[in-house]
Amino acid sequence: MKPYQTSKASSLRYVAGILAILLVGSGIANGQAKKPAAAAPKAAAPARPAAAAKPGGAAAARPAGAGAARPAGGAAAGHAATPSSAAGHPAAAGGAAAGRAPATTGAGAHTAAPAAGARPGATAGAGAKAAAPSHPAPAGTKTAHAASGSEVKTRANGTRSDVHDAKRGMDVHHGLNGGRSVRVERADHSRVVAERGGRGYVQHPYGYRGHEYGHRTYYEHGRAYDRFYRGYYYHGYYAEMYAPSFYYAPAFYGWAYNPWAVPIAYPVAAWGWGGNPWFGYYGGFFTPYPVYASASLWLTDYMISQSLAAAYTAQAEANAQVAAMANPAPLTPDVKNMISAEVQRQIALENAEAATAKTGEADPASSGIQRMMTDNVKHVFIAGKDLDLVDAAGTECAVSEGDALQLVAPPAANADSATLAVLASKGGKECAKGDTVSVTVADLQDMQNHMRETISAGMGELQSKQGKGGLPALPPSANVPPVKTEMAMMAPPPDPDASKQINQSWGEADKAETEVAAEVGGGAAAPAPIAAPEAPPANIDLGQTIEQVTGALGQPKSVVNLGAKKIYVYKDMKITFKDGKVSDVQ
Repeated sequence: MKPYQTSKASSLRYVAGILAILLVGSGIANGQAKKPAAAAPKAAAPARPAAAAKPGGAAAARPAGAGAARPAGGAAAGHAATPSSAAGHPAAAGGAAAGRAPATTGAGAHTAAPAAGARPGATAGAGAKAAAPSHPAPAGTKTAHAASGSEVKTRANGTRSDVHDAKRGMDVHHGLNGGRSVRVERADHSRVVAERGGRGYVQHPYGYRGHEYGHRTYYEHGRAYDRFYRGYYYHGYYAEMYAPSFYYAPAFYGWAYNPWAVPIAYPVAAWGWGGNPWFGYYGGFFTPYPVYASASLWLTDYMISQSLAAAYTAQAEANAQVAAMANPAPLTPDVKNMISAEVQRQIALENAEAATAKTGEADPASSGIQRMMTDNVKHVFIAGKDLDLVDAAGTECAVSEGDALQLVAPPAANADSATLAVLASKGGKECAKGDTVSVTVADLQDMQNHMRETISAGMGELQSKQGKGGLPALPPSANVPPVKTEMAMMAPPPDPDASKQINQSWGEADKAETEVAAEVGGGAAAPAPIAAPEAPPANIDLGQTIEQVTGALGQPKSVVNLGAKKIYVYKDMKITFKDGKVSDVQ
């Protein structure tokens, strides 16, 4: 049985066991809203808007790929993929108005949130070790300790992988891909995460309805945006679940969930990928759907494209050899259909959350990874950041944004990690297809966060572009602005100094590494050498001439001559010329 067929069967069992919440807005066929069942912790398929159905009530066309059309419930600690649509939506608008005092829990005091991945009671801040997720150590790892609690970890080849500075509450990680990340847990329970290029976030805790939330101000490439997360314990470990700051109308979720009446073509030119270097570079790893029979398929390609664009940029900023992708295991149609099924689960989940958004809050047991670990579905996760993992043989390997992994088995009782199999990777130092790897609970929650955040941004794109470029038009009941949540309105304001704090932490990490290395003595190996950057890949833009393209890429493998239209076939792309100028890139 093919993987996506197995996923489909499991998905149907999943749907049979979840609550039947039918959110019926003014755009639903009967025009009346049904009351939800008394207990509603689980997601159900959104009702189809009337305008989405075929004339005569016939079911709309199924998505391409048999496993993609049915519900099947289904990530970003370093940074989240930047949604291009964030600027016009409440998610990008930040928290409450400047000057609003943060809400509190209990008797007017903030709840002290431990670091993601910490066991109960673990505190993080100046003088105490930041309890970052306890990733399994690969074979050959050595740790040198200092009396202060600081430490340096080295890989089997003698290069430095991790530095913990107990004095600063700082953890520095050197990735297999040549990148570095810095995480600081501060005494006031705020957090700073910094990456190369001035990217990262600053998080401040606040209380809402007796629970701990975190308000993150992300900063990336000159733009700030906000996200919200609810902290909770699972298997004795602390995780942070994405909490939407706005919800769409019920009819919009129905339109996004159900198959469209007529499949549509949405070429590369409509996506705007043609001249982007990431698209040509990952040509052997990612192929867009030829047609889109549902929003879940469109959102799948949107999420993958956002992830790959971020992965490419991260490699370039880390001075990694971005032109050396070797032996990739691509995102096959079957794998993409499995991802599409996960997208549908998340749409159904958000639809169910929206029903209680004004009067309650999302339940981690239903909205977080707890459900995904216990519903007997082999969920598929998309990496939302670079991670160094350990395979079954104890060997360290990496995954990067856009790689796909599938749950093999849920974590054992009180375990901090689960076993996943790699479905698609970009080759090189990355985990090979079929490898089984251990992924922490906190990292799995980050992956789900990445998926949900990117889907939400993609739905914003769909709403703004509906009726254009071949996309179907929304019914009136679905074409209404999203509504901001009380949780987001009660949050403290965005941090106006996020960029400054991120850059300060990045610079402070250099000093911390030097001091800790001296403190632990002989165990302080140097960081892994960073490869010098290669020349960036050539940009191919619409309107370029044949001479410009061949000057940048050389001669093609073959040429398809159709008169005024010519197609130059290269190893990783096809370039179409019309009247001697680039008209399309695939």
